[in-house]
Amino acid sequence: MLPSQAKRKIAAGLLGGSEGLSRMSTLKNYFNVVALSVLLLASCRVGQADEVTDWNQIMLEATLVPPATPAPVSTRTTAIVQAAVFDAVNGIDPQYTPIHVFRRAPRKASKRAAAVQAAYATLIRLYPAQSDMLDQQRSASLAAIARGWEAERPESIQKGIEWGQTVADSIWAWRSNDGFSQTPPPFMGGTAPGEWRPTPPAFLPGLTPQLAHVTPWVLQSPSQFRPAGPPALDSAEYTVVFDEIKAMGSISSTSRTPDETAAALFWNPGNPPDFWDPVGVALSQKQHFGLLRTAHLLAQMNLAMADAMIGCWDAKYTYVSWRPVTAIPLADTDGNPDTAPDPNWTPLLVTPPFPGYPSAHSCASGAAAWVLAHHFGDHTAITVANDALPGQTRSFGSFSAALAEVVDARVFGGIHFRTDCDAGQALGESVADYVIKHSLRPLDRWDRRDERVGDWGH
Repeated sequence: MLPSQAKRKIAAGLLGGSEGLSRMSTLKNYFNVVALSVLLLASCRVGQADEVTDWNQIMLEATLVPPATPAPVSTRTTAIVQAAVFDAVNGIDPQYTPIHVFRRAPRKASKRAAAVQAAYATLIRLYPAQSDMLDQQRSASLAAIARGWEAERPESIQKGIEWGQTVADSIWAWRSNDGFSQTPPPFMGGTAPGEWRPTPPAFLPGLTPQLAHVTPWVLQSPSQFRPAGPPALDSAEYTVVFDEIKAMGSISSTSRTPDETAAALFWNPGNPPDFWDPVGVALSQKQHFGLLRTAHLLAQMNLAMADAMIGCWDAKYTYVSWRPVTAIPLADTDGNPDTAPDPNWTPLLVTPPFPGYPSAHSCASGAAAWVLAHHFGDHTAITVANDALPGQTRSFGSFSAALAEVVDARVFGGIHFRTDCDAGQALGESVADYVIKHSLRPLDRWDRRDERVGDWGH
């Protein structure tokens, strides 16, 4: 906006002579700067994150605050948050079947405020120790909604906050009774050949065995897509995968290339949502999805990862299959004359404290990539980052190529037989396909117009 003094001088016709020419030049430059600023602000706004993607990033950062949320737990956490955000935004302008909250929001409630409050209200329960950070982020988000040329009315913002809280409360109450809070006795596995037992260096009991019995989000049961099981110890298939990981997964391997080592290290720290949610956000922004459509993508992907992890844990604690760090030193007990023991064998990566078959990373990554390929096509170029390794990225020409590297990375890291990873990826893809077909479905135009509480074509 022009300074008021300059406006008055123009109106009075006082810009004449050399002084006037100088001032005219100054004003011309001023107008150019203003025009450029407007263009820059507009272009920034197009590329900016919205409240859904802002709070997705806040959520991912919260899971990494020490002590970092373990991988199997992180998928449950992100599903809770993204489910609340989706049902809150979708409830204001219904375009899809809800996940859990089959109610209509108050008229003129702010979608943006609802998204903020739904994310905040679930995260504050999941991470109460981070309340100061979350409070600050909430205040900043709501202040941004109330200012600028897209500012929303205070009453609309307040209605959005109240609706977001209502949805978050409902989602929290529902998932608080999913069975995860049970505390079973320490799981120590067994000592028979092929059975998992605590692994070095910490020799911890099996992590979160109760996850195998958690009520799924969309699946009919945790065992719905349970794989057939690992190969028999005396089979030719087992011999092949045994020899592969013995050579490729050792910390001192001379068969593994530097890039294969880099891939193993890249995919190891962090949780599946940390890798895949930012990919979904980047692609949704590139294609201008908008608030609701982005919330739909993130909810669908995180629900698929959560259910894939539940199915994965069902299989892990059903088959209780040993890890390479146990199998290779004890190969003289496996009944297979073609597997040679090496008592000093050590994997490149530290082995996670739970049974091996199937691979958890492959289950969750298979689910996430399947959802993303459904929305964007498999042959989509992507770059994956890892917040635990700042500045490091891996680029791929397709989701299939990325998944192939995830499988290789777990083998080259020495923590999974290839059969663990192949079974995990297949499970994750089956779960994701089921989630896509049986939840968050687009409503037809008559469903969207129905104002009756609870009637969503459900």
